Amino acid sequence: MLDLEDVAARLDESGVDLSDEGSIAHCADLLAGLAANPDFLADRVIAALKASYADQLEQSRYSAQVFLLHRSARGFYLRANLWPSERDAAYTASGPAAFSYGVPHDHNFSFLTAGYFGPGYVSDYYDYDPETVDGRLGEPLNLKFVERSSLSQGKLMLYRAHRDIHSQLPPPSLSVSLNIMDEGEHVPWRDQYIVDLEHGTIAKRPTLTSGELLLRCAVHLTGNGRDVAAEFARAHPVPRARANAIAALAAVEPGEGRVTVLERGLRDNDARVRDDCQRWLAL
Repeated sequence: MLDLEDVAARLDESGVDLSDEGSIAHCADLLAGLAANPDFLADRVIAALKASYADQLEQSRYSAQVFLLHRSARGFYLRANLWPSERDAAYTASGPAAFSYGVPHDHNFSFLTAGYFGPGYVSDYYDYDPETVDGRLGEPLNLKFVERSSLSQGKLMLYRAHRDIHSQLPPPSLSVSLNIMDEGEHVPWRDQYIVDLEHGTIAKRPTLTSGELLLRCAVHLTGNGRDVAAEFARAHPVPRARANAIAALAAVEPGEGRVTVLERGLRDNDARVRDDCQRWLAL
C-alpha cells in the first residue's frame, strides 16, 4: 500500500513513458500500490472540500467527474474518475453521454487505469490497427472485438493510444477509477475517434485546440486573421489544423471564392484533409 505523495514523487523521479514496457511495469506497480490504499482519496477529497475546492478549479481541465491528484512538469498527471450508476443523481441530471457511456471511442493518449472503489464501469473492448487508418470520417476501422469486462476493484488496464476502443456502460453502483495519464505536448494535435460500431467506421473526430477555434473567429474579425489562416492552410504540420484553417477561410469567402479555397484543399498531401474538403464542397 502506497500513499499519494510517495507515488507522485517516484513517478516524478522516473518519468512516465507508456510506450515502454519497463516504464509501464513501474507505473503499474505504483498505481496498484496507490489503489490498495483505502483512505488516501477520501482524505484528499475532504481536504479539497475544506479548501473550497480552489486547487481543483484552478488546475483541472476536465469535467466535475474528474478529481485531479497530481500534475507533473514531466508531462503526465494522476487523477481519480467518478463513474455514477443509472440510479445516481449525477447520471439522472446529466445523462449518459456526459460520462461517455454508450459513446464508443478511442483515446489520443495512452493511460493506465485501476479500479479503486465499487464494481467498476463495464466496457465492450475492440482493437484496430492505426497504421491502416487515414482518419477520414466514415472510414472502416476493421474492428476486432476483444471482450466485455468490468474495471473491478484492484484491476489494472493499459489503454493504448489509437489502438484500443471501448464502449462504456454505467456500473451497477457508484465507482471510482485511478489513472496515470500521458500529457505530452503532442497529445492535443492527435485526433480522437468516436466510432460507429454498427458500421465499424469513424463517426466523429472531436479533438479541437483553442488555437484552431480562435482562428475561425480571427478570419471574421481582421484581415491579418485571414493571412494567418492562409499560412496555416498551406504549411501547418498537423493535417487537422490545415483542414480547420481551410474551413475558416471558406467560411468568409462568398460563392466561387469558397469553392476555390476548398478546391485548393483537394491538393493537400493528407487524405483526411482532402476528404474533409470534398465533403464541404458537397454541402
